[in-house]
Amino acid sequence: MQFKTNDGVTLSYDDEGTGVPIVILTGIGGSRVIWAAQIPRLIAAGYRVINLDARNQGASAHTIYGRRISRHAMDVAELMDDLELDQVILLGNSLGAATFFAYLSLFGERRVRAVIDVDQSPKMVTEEGWSYGFKDLTWETFPALLMAPLGKSTAGPIDDAVYAQVKAASAAHPYDAAMNAPLLIDHAAQDWRDVLIHLQAPLLIVAGQESPYFNSDFAAASAGMAHNGIAKVVPHAGHVVMAEQPAAFNQILLDFLKKI
Repeated sequence: MQFKTNDGVTLSYDDEGTGVPIVILTGIGGSRVIWAAQIPRLIAAGYRVINLDARNQGASAHTIYGRRISRHAMDVAELMDDLELDQVILLGNSLGAATFFAYLSLFGERRVRAVIDVDQSPKMVTEEGWSYGFKDLTWETFPALLMAPLGKSTAGPIDDAVYAQVKAASAAHPYDAAMNAPLLIDHAAQDWRDVLIHLQAPLLIVAGQESPYFNSDFAAASAGMAHNGIAKVVPHAGHVVMAEQPAAFNQILLDFLKKI
C-alpha cells in the first residue's frame, strides 16, 4: 500500500490483520521486511499491523525532502490520521523508536496505548550524567563519527527466512546512506529523556545484550524514567534483536501486549 504525505512524498506500508493497531518502524537504512518473524505472530494474536517504510528507506520514495526526525514523526501522524487509528501501539527499532519519541514530543500520547523501543537509547551522545550513548559518540566526535562506517549492527546471524527477504528488499530498493546523512545527524543530536519522564503509557524497552551500538544497561536506566517502564535484555542479540533472536523477542513482545 502507498500513502502520500502533505509534502508530496510517497510512503509504502503494509496493513494486515484486525484489532488493536500496532504501527511498526524499523531503523535507519532498513526495510520493513526485517519484521517478517513478528508480523504473523501479531496478526494471529489479534492485532492489526501497520508496517511502514520511512522516507528514504525500503520501498518508500527516496527524496531530499524531510531529512529530519520531526518530519518522520509528522509522517507517522499523517498516516495515523489517514487510517483513522486510535489507541495505537508504537513498535520501533533504532531510529524507528526515536521517531516515536519525536511523535510523542510533538503530538502527545492521546492516541497512544503503549510504546515499545527495540535497542534505541533516548540520547545518542555520551556526556556527563549520561553514559549510554551510541558507540563512542560524544560532542567532541560529533558528527564525524557518524560519517564513518557504523560497523556491523548484529551480534550474530539473523533468521534465515528473514535474511532472504532483507536481501531481496535491499536489492530492489538500495539504501543511499550519503543522501540520508542529514537525518542520521539530526537523529543523533536529540535527547528524548524528557519524553520518557512525562510518558504515562506503558513502555517496554528491549535491548540486545551484545549490541555493538549501545550498552544494554541503557534499557533499565531509560525504562526507570517512565511512569510505567519495563526493561528486558535479550542474550546473544545485537542491535536488531527481533531478527537475531525472534523466538525470545516474540515471547517478550507478546507477554507485554497481553498485560496491557
